[in-house]
Order: sequence, then structure tokens, then C-alpha cells
Amino acid sequence: MAFSEHEENLQYAQFPEEWRARHVIRGDEGEMVTGPIAPVATDNDLLIQFGYDPDEIEIVGTVNQWRKQLPNGEWRVSYYFKHRPKKTSLDLPTLYQAAAKRKLPKVKGDRKEQTVVVALSDMQIGKTGSRGGTPELLERLHETRSRLEHYLKSNKPESLVLAEVGDLFEGFESGGNPMFTNDLSLAQQMDMAATEVYEFVKLMTRFGHVDVLTVPSNHTAWRNGKQNLGNPQDDLGLFVHQQVEKIAKAAGLDATWHYPAPYDEAIIHSVRGTTLGVVHGNQYGPGGAPLYWAKQQHGGQPIGSADILLSGHYHVLTIIPTGRNPYTARSKWWLQAPTIDNGSDWFRNKAGQDSDPGLLVFAINDDGFDLQSLAVI
Repeated sequence: MAFSEHEENLQYAQFPEEWRARHVIRGDEGEMVTGPIAPVATDNDLLIQFGYDPDEIEIVGTVNQWRKQLPNGEWRVSYYFKHRPKKTSLDLPTLYQAAAKRKLPKVKGDRKEQTVVVALSDMQIGKTGSRGGTPELLERLHETRSRLEHYLKSNKPESLVLAEVGDLFEGFESGGNPMFTNDLSLAQQMDMAATEVYEFVKLMTRFGHVDVLTVPSNHTAWRNGKQNLGNPQDDLGLFVHQQVEKIAKAAGLDATWHYPAPYDEAIIHSVRGTTLGVVHGNQYGPGGAPLYWAKQQHGGQPIGSADILLSGHYHVLTIIPTGRNPYTARSKWWLQAPTIDNGSDWFRNKAGQDSDPGLLVFAINDDGFDLQSLAVI
């Protein structure tokens, strides 16, 4: 027996409100209550009845239902279900075939122009340790310059940066009892430091213009006992550089010196659009460079704008991506250079580690820091 539209509406009104027809879309998923309809055999039939293609849309989870039998014996069912687009299955063999047919862009053989950065960290001239004294250090520096020459011949930079990261010499008032372990007087330490810096600059200028960066540090600070005297610009390591700068200019070397701004302990220098920041590292505790860097950025300090933070002091090689330049979207890198000194035995005994001595070198091209170029020589 068929019902009139009025009778159907009366029957519909007998369905609980939560089972009356509704359809809600949230993003890619939908939630449907069909309202009373004739029973369907399968989930696909249910989708088809409401205009969906079962090849494109699938029912998620269980289909719930509320049933009511009409006076004429027929059943009406309200279905509740969730639906979403089917996930496309990946045909890996087909994808590999398509990838193999795609022509790869030709790799240009032209080498990118680059600037090589040489990080000279913690020579601590005059100190004796488990790696020896001044004779051993002189031999190590001579061998290091030989390896640097080979690296520069292979990489053919357009320009160079010598970043002297601090602690050129040991000094006598930086801690411990160096007056009983040093094998050079303070005057001898400063004289040898000037000679070694000059030798590095002289070698590097054979391959292009050299920008020399230097920063104050704890071992070369002007001190009276544990008390620093003067301002950061009164650092004795900076004084050594000022004397080398005069000699280099007199010798006609193609080099330019850059010093921190008055009262600053760090320096920044633009290299092909990438900002290189240099700080010794005694401004923060072990591993504290990222937090120090973030604070400098928050405070609007120049070093906060660096894309690469180069430091020394801690005698352990560290290479960590940390943060991102908000304007270029490139990763920022903290590079803690290994020392080249005779070893930090107190640090090794305390921290359990001490990197092998070496010279950290890397290149910066027009795309930024070239991680693949990084080496310790």
C-alpha cells in the first residue's frame, strides 16, 4: 500500500530528531544522516543513491542506522556515516618508469665563484701540554700551512677570509698556573703570534684578496690577575694584529683587517651576501652558543644577524645547524673550530673530550654556506 506525501511526512515526523536528514562537510571529510529511506543492500549502493562515485569516495568506519516499520509493513531506515575521498594508491613501478623517462637537467660544469674561510683558533702559543711545547707547535703550524696551500690550490677561491678566533697565545693570567708550564715569555709569545699570523696571511694572499677578522679572547685579554683591564679593544691579541697589519701593508700584501666595533667582543662580515659572525666563545658556557646567538638576535646586536656563527675556545669541533634566516629561509650554522694548540689537558680531564688539532676551512658561494666544502686540515 502506497502512502501519500502527507502520510510520508507524518511518518518522517516520528523519527528522532538526531536521525533526520543532515549533511556536514569538514575539510575533506563529510558526515551524513540520510533521514528515512528505503533500505539499501551495500555501502556502495548508499553512496550511489546520494550521488557519490564509490571509486572516488569511501565510507569511513561503521554505518549506523535507526529503523522504523511503517503500518504497511515496509521499512524505513535512516543511515549515519562518514565519508572521504579515497587515497590514491601509488603504483611504484609506474612511477619509477616515469622518472626514468624524465630528462634530468644538465649539470653545469662551471664552478661557482667562492670565498674560502680559514678559521685559525686557539694557537695558545707558549703553552706546553700532552702534544708538546713550542717546537711541536711550530712543526704542526708548518704542516698545517702546507695542507692549506694544497686545499687552496684545489678550490681556487676568488677571495679569502682569515678568521682568527682568539687565544693567539697562552698568556700568564688566564687561569691555572701557566707561569710554571709555559715555555715562552709573554714577549716571546706575542712575537711568535705575530710571525705566525703574518705567515698565514702571506700564504693566503697568493690566492686572492684576504679579509682578516679577529676578536678579543680570554687568554689574550689585558689583565691584572683575574681582573680584565680596559675595554675589549685593549686585548693584546688585537694589538698583535695591529702590528701585523702594519707589516703586511709595508710588504704590499693584498689584505684588509677588520676589528670589532668599540666595546664589542664579536664581529660580523658580509661574504657574498652571507653574514659571517665571529666570537671567541668565552661569553657563554659549553654548548651555549645557540642560546647566546638567539639572545644577541633578540637584543638587536650585530652578531645576532649572522648566518654562520664561528667560535673557538672549547677545544671541541662542533658543527650544528641551528635556526633559520627569516629572509632567505636558509639554515643558520654554528661552527665551533678545533684548536691547533698543544692540547687542553684540563678540559680533557674535566669534559672527557678534546678534538684533534686542525684548521677548519670552508667555502661560501653566492648560494650561501657550502657544507660540502667543509674540512679540517
